[in-house]
Amino acid sequence: MKNRNEELKRKLKKAASISLCAVLAGGLAAGTYTGVNYLTGYEQSVQAASKEQVTLLKSDKESDDSDSKEESTAKGSLDVSDIVEETMPSIVSITTKSVEEVQSYYGMFGQYGAYSPEQREVQGSGSGIIIGKNDTELLIATNYHVVDGAETLSVGFCDSTACEAKVKGYDSEKDLAVVAVSLDDIDSDTMDAISIATIGNSDNLKVGEQVVAIGNALGYGQSVTTGIVSAKNRQLNSDDTVGDYDSDSNSATNLIQTDAAINPGNSGGALLNMNGEVVGINSAKLASTEVEGIGYAIAISDVTDTIESLMNEETRDKVEDHGVLGITVQTVDSAVTEAYGVPEGVLVREVTEGGAADDAGIEARSIITKFAGKTVTTKEQLVDFLSYYEPGEDVELTIEVPDGKEYKEETVTVTLGKSEDTQNADSKDSQNQDGATDEDGNLLEDWQNNEGGAGLQYGEGWN
Repeated sequence: MKNRNEELKRKLKKAASISLCAVLAGGLAAGTYTGVNYLTGYEQSVQAASKEQVTLLKSDKESDDSDSKEESTAKGSLDVSDIVEETMPSIVSITTKSVEEVQSYYGMFGQYGAYSPEQREVQGSGSGIIIGKNDTELLIATNYHVVDGAETLSVGFCDSTACEAKVKGYDSEKDLAVVAVSLDDIDSDTMDAISIATIGNSDNLKVGEQVVAIGNALGYGQSVTTGIVSAKNRQLNSDDTVGDYDSDSNSATNLIQTDAAINPGNSGGALLNMNGEVVGINSAKLASTEVEGIGYAIAISDVTDTIESLMNEETRDKVEDHGVLGITVQTVDSAVTEAYGVPEGVLVREVTEGGAADDAGIEARSIITKFAGKTVTTKEQLVDFLSYYEPGEDVELTIEVPDGKEYKEETVTVTLGKSEDTQNADSKDSQNQDGATDEDGNLLEDWQNNEGGAGLQYGEGWN
């Protein structure tokens, strides 16, 4: 019996020694890791990417194999304070100011009830995620609908400072935009306080997994909500109905459905997994008397290429006297596309002789589908793109040209012209015959409810 007790003591002593060694080894490894990071100058705050190409800071937990469908290892917890503390410095609030046209008091109640429009300034709010920086700018991802039509942008950081920002690039179909803040406008204390968000893998999310949403809800400042992944691969259609995601559709956006509260102002904010990684960009909320409230976020893994492309676009300012194409146009929407089999985009109805489009060889009945690589679906979009380019600049257009009963795609380079007599443009628009030609060359009367063409030759009166 005595020998057995002594043997048991020896085993316990040996096991304790092994455990102690393991603890010491772990501490040494952690200390070595910290030391290497210190010596190599690694910082968890804002990092500059390569000068040639700005890229997203992706999680090191993500598999290098793009086909890997490993499940997420992030587990939920009732206490998300650590995640919030870590990620809040990478979330910003966005305030916009725009001008909208409204009917005046006299137009509503005056004699004969004549329409008397007036312009007023309106303010909007949204959220954004710090996703990188280049040599001169801090880059922030948000929703396109947050910055759409904004005359001015202001970005608010976690330390309550704010800076003016510019739209760097956007993809309206995917509801994505990247805005830029000049590094010269950000003081050193703010740079120390903020950080770049880590991008996770939304493909690895599991239904039922806990997530956290952070954003500028109702414009009151950053707030935090939590919930679960209610569903994956959702698609919000144009009529606000929800369907399954169609990966074959170029315009479809893959959405994550969540019960985490997403309210106005949350748009553009981050949906985070329990590792504090961005797995979605909060985008929309479905609410009605029959619905308690369902939130949707753009699945981040489906749009990383788009975001990186927008991050590397040239930042432009709107110019007062912008370049023109010298054409009269009309929107070809999806309804017309389905009815007549023509590509969706902007129909060239008339080409001004000697104008920019004429010099580039663009003919009437062509349909513009892309402007400088950006998809064009409405004449308003085309006008907005032009507002950033000066006369004399070269712009690449993608057009669909009639080829028998079909269309063929061509790419042309147009040297933008100068704006001319707006009075002539207005009178010319009023005389245009509304319509378009079908595949046989016949006039389609009352196409799009007799929508008038935009006088893109002169640059006024389009909005």
